[in-house]
Amino acid sequence: MSHIKSPQKIVVDCGETFPHLARSPLVESVIDIRAHASAAFEESSVRAALEPQLSGFVFLDAHRAFEHELHIEGESPPRQTFRDLGFRGVRFQTADQKQIVQFNRDGFVYSRLEPYPDWNTFSQEGLRLWGIFSAMARPVEINRIGLRFINRIELPSGSFDLGDYIKPAPEPPRNFDLPFIGFMHQETFAVPGHSYFVNVVRTVQPPQAGSDKGPGLILDIDVFSTRVPTLDQGLPMRTLDEMRWLKNKVFFGSVTENAIRSFQ
Repeated sequence: MSHIKSPQKIVVDCGETFPHLARSPLVESVIDIRAHASAAFEESSVRAALEPQLSGFVFLDAHRAFEHELHIEGESPPRQTFRDLGFRGVRFQTADQKQIVQFNRDGFVYSRLEPYPDWNTFSQEGLRLWGIFSAMARPVEINRIGLRFINRIELPSGSFDLGDYIKPAPEPPRNFDLPFIGFMHQETFAVPGHSYFVNVVRTVQPPQAGSDKGPGLILDIDVFSTRVPTLDQGLPMRTLDEMRWLKNKVFFGSVTENAIRSFQ
């Protein structure tokens, strides 16, 4: 594994600038914070506490958690059991359906669909909504914090070479030049000297029924950490800024120069 060869500490430079992409392929950006509520968490009281504070958002739905088990014992036929684990959380969305926020018993998720405004607008809104969740749910610790950016690069409907878009591009077996009909690649990287990890998924999405979009190359970058500051210290903007820098380094290191120019 390559991590054995790269023990040197990574220097995170939040001041580094990256090319502005006027035609960014970003389709969804997400802040995901896992933190279990210590306060009472029932649908009626949760909605009553949230709705006055969520100007611009409307209630979308509530959801429950279920447990499904399949029991296989000896010669007896398989037996299934279902258990209702109760109310899990609620979702709210903006009128244009571009922003969705989840307030769950076990955490908070803020999702922004394209068009992406800018980092400051996105992160400040995420922190504002997290503050509402934190005050209501009163979690005692954060178990995981993640910053996820999902990109979709449009591909031509005919034949194409993935090497024109990403690097390194997938290759067929050596000396056996088979054509690709599918592609799915997942990697998880450590960040030496820091408590961050980066999960990267690259795949090709076929044309979707009912859409005028052709095939797309998905580049899904999830920067996360399970060692985060205590809530007494608040949720520092610095943590999100460092995650964003890592995301940018991975993105610009994963696409070709020609692809970057096409996004500008």
